[in-house]
Amino acid sequence: MKTSNTTKARRDFIKKSSASALPFLLSPYALQNSSKTKNHGHSNNAKGPVINFIFDGLSFSPEEYIEKLGSINASQNIQPDFYGNGGITKQLEDKFAQHTGKQKAIYLPSGTMANQLAIKLLNQNNTKAIVPENSHIFRDEADAAQSVHNKRLIPIGQNKAHFDLNDLKNIIKQLDENEVFKSGLGTVAIENPVRRADGKFVPIETIQSISTYCKANNYKLHLDGARIHIAAAYSNISVKEYASHFDTVYISLYKYLNAAGGAMLCGDSEFIDQLSHQIKIFGGTCYQTWTNTAIAFHYLDDIENRWAKVVQKAKNLIDQLNKLDGISIQPLTNGTNIYDMTLSKNISLKNLANFLNKEHQMWLGRGDKNGIIKFTINESVLFKENITIVKAWKAGVAQAKI
Repeated sequence: MKTSNTTKARRDFIKKSSASALPFLLSPYALQNSSKTKNHGHSNNAKGPVINFIFDGLSFSPEEYIEKLGSINASQNIQPDFYGNGGITKQLEDKFAQHTGKQKAIYLPSGTMANQLAIKLLNQNNTKAIVPENSHIFRDEADAAQSVHNKRLIPIGQNKAHFDLNDLKNIIKQLDENEVFKSGLGTVAIENPVRRADGKFVPIETIQSISTYCKANNYKLHLDGARIHIAAAYSNISVKEYASHFDTVYISLYKYLNAAGGAMLCGDSEFIDQLSHQIKIFGGTCYQTWTNTAIAFHYLDDIENRWAKVVQKAKNLIDQLNKLDGISIQPLTNGTNIYDMTLSKNISLKNLANFLNKEHQMWLGRGDKNGIIKFTINESVLFKENITIVKAWKAGVAQAKI
């Protein structure tokens, strides 16, 4: 079968992406089915639950996901929705509205649809929207703004983790001075935290200045906050505070809320009330969505306290791992849950990753061309005591010496 250029490019991206890196010698399917471990901390395996240093969330296998739904249903009797109306989906929408401080929220099947419909409706008759050059909106949504919604994306902040107010003013000035026929700028988008900048968060002062400017100049502001709870945990800025500076906020249900898919878009009532029709005409209306929203509802509960524990426990864990000979794990400036890890030349990453996976149910990702491994923290670190994790790593380093 002939492989298209698009397919090849996507495969290359997946291979290079730290978020998609997998332990050595294991495919994603084999990795999730290599044991009967339970990621939610109730393993029947003597080696215990999986702790992964690869993903933002727990990465359930199908068996684990079904079991988790069953346990949630046993404790609270999941109420189904019908075409997105009522049941646990409505409960989750209400919870997200309260959580973000917005008037309403609505479920969508994907983050791409959430971002694209937000920009389309916020822009109204204006054709241009300014977006980060390294954002999901600009790079990963198949030019949907242009090809589907007749909106022109203007990239900003190239070669930077995020753009600032001066960048925004400069590009607006360039548009005003160099375009003869004024088609109108309607929306500015910010991604926070920034996936292509290894999860770095945008400083709240930068967001505040951009928000003030946009309000003064009648530009709408949209937040791609797919991982906003992670940014909140590491910046000590609440989700509600972040959201207060934006007209609309998208949050993923699967990045760390562990659902199989789905997205939530939050905003004022007048805006959100337009979405049901838009979702329908673009093919996003689903007969039932409770299998996603029940999981997300469960993990949204008490998320701030859990992630506060994750951050503190991870800090202590990394301090201890850095005391092992040959291991260096360093935080990034404005970093969140992704750290740069390097090994001394006499330690085989392949051997270490295989040992940790086989003997201790711990997943470690691949290194890049410079030997940097993206060491990612998530809630799975809560499943074992740090002393147990460090002991496993100490044994792994000894086994991996070359």
